[in-house]
Amino acid sequence: MSQLNDMKLQIEAKIKAAGLDAKEVKGKISLRSGKVFAFITEETPDDPATIAKMKQAAKEVLNMNL
Repeated sequence: MSQLNDMKLQIEAKIKAAGLDAKEVKGKISLRSGKVFAFITEETPDDPATIAKMKQAAKEVLNMNL
């Protein structure tokens, strides 16, 4: 499994646990990370720059450290 997919699953769990609007939060993360959240799968290659952007987006949007 890719690190990006692991991060996606952690973010989705946080959204669900917090009862947030999933579409809104995923949209914000996608815009800030430059990666369409819905397109991240197990086959998505791990790119260090994308991982860093996703971590920063999760921190900004959800105050979540990945």
